[in-house]
Amino acid sequence: MDKPGHYCGVVGIHSLEECNIPEKLFYPLYSLQHRGQEAAGISYFKKDHIVTYKDVGLVGKVLTHYIQENNPSHTGIGHVRYSTHGGNRVENIQPFHVSCNKGEIALAHNGNISNIESLKSLLQAEGAIFQSTSDTEIVLHLLSRSRRLNFLDALTEVLRQLQGAFSMVMIHENRLLAWRDPKGFRPLYLGEGDGFWIAASETCALDILGVKNYREIEPGELVVIDAQGVSSHRYAEAHQRAHCVFEFIYFARPDSEIFGRSVYGVRKQLGRELALVDPVKADLVMAVPDSGNAAALGYSEAKGIPFEMGMTRNHFAGRSFTLPSQAQREFAVKMKLHPIKEVVEGKRIILVDDSLVRGTTGRFIVKMLRDAGAKEIHLRLSSPEILFPCFFGIDIPTRKELISNTKNTQELAAYLGADTVLFLPVESLNKAMGDPENFCFGCFLGKYPEKLGPELLKELVL
Repeated sequence: MDKPGHYCGVVGIHSLEECNIPEKLFYPLYSLQHRGQEAAGISYFKKDHIVTYKDVGLVGKVLTHYIQENNPSHTGIGHVRYSTHGGNRVENIQPFHVSCNKGEIALAHNGNISNIESLKSLLQAEGAIFQSTSDTEIVLHLLSRSRRLNFLDALTEVLRQLQGAFSMVMIHENRLLAWRDPKGFRPLYLGEGDGFWIAASETCALDILGVKNYREIEPGELVVIDAQGVSSHRYAEAHQRAHCVFEFIYFARPDSEIFGRSVYGVRKQLGRELALVDPVKADLVMAVPDSGNAAALGYSEAKGIPFEMGMTRNHFAGRSFTLPSQAQREFAVKMKLHPIKEVVEGKRIILVDDSLVRGTTGRFIVKMLRDAGAKEIHLRLSSPEILFPCFFGIDIPTRKELISNTKNTQELAAYLGADTVLFLPVESLNKAMGDPENFCFGCFLGKYPEKLGPELLKELVL
């Protein structure tokens, strides 16, 4: 199925003893590859300055040479990117690395700053020159213009001007800084390993380095790690949390913990809740791999219908690119996914996936199952209908492009070639999460936890 785009993943490491920091960054960045496949980069403090290397491509392509090299360092940060605000341009690849009146700085960001346009207009009116179209650059401009003499005071002043989603890591004077926005849109964890500290978007990036002692960096918290140890600073009060619920539905790796909960466990619960509201009878439950797997298992357990691996996924097919003809696009889907005929032939199938965006890929998948002999296909989505754009770090299309804004479920079924289509009701999502008041449901309900400026309000018009 078509998916909302991933946004980014960040890693920061500070080692008590000098070690090969670029190599140490490689493995957690590789673990976060699912959060961004367009570009990768690292910055690390070497002797008395910061070195940055970044390029378009996957972590394995861009950064593998660092495994063979030895670059002694104490501090480094890394980033994997999927373009949201600013598009996929080379100058937008992170980390951003600058020298200014506050010293030499490298910065990496996961999220979207929602008041970027108003801040940028003010800076441009004062003569600021921007080198990229990324919202992350705004932080460096504001920081360099701060009149505060103490760096942490200046950084705190800047962070209090930002709205939206920002989990960030930074190098400044051989120290690592990491922080989350006051609403905690995006996850960010802090872990202590054997002689080092690490901050990362998900716990799977900590696991790869054997880190078992970790905690969430709290919303509104700024952590500073240097030779003297770790210090925590509260730069803003966290009165209302707005964790992105799509982290659980689709983005995060199933073996990660985010927002203090197991991703796999939540996805199974979403499947169970979906089964409870579904009256359809079927012979088997299967998933669109891999993001539908856990929800399909939960559905199967709750409904008592056997779970089968009715479709295989080619993990070596690479990314799907925009192709000129429908035949080519359909062939690209077949290169990635393929039904197992002996499993689906003659069967009534519950097909579970996490979400539906445009529906074009979904049509190909349903057609493949029909061609393989499926008797009935009932598409089940473990999220509510996506009806609104996201302004906090997810690449969701415009309202007109979201298929649920143009078709009801009966029309969707006809368009996709399925017998029926059912989305997880918002009430069931609330039940599965347990504390829905701490999550952002903006893409489902059009109610956002931040006040939107006029330029963003225009995007809500259908």
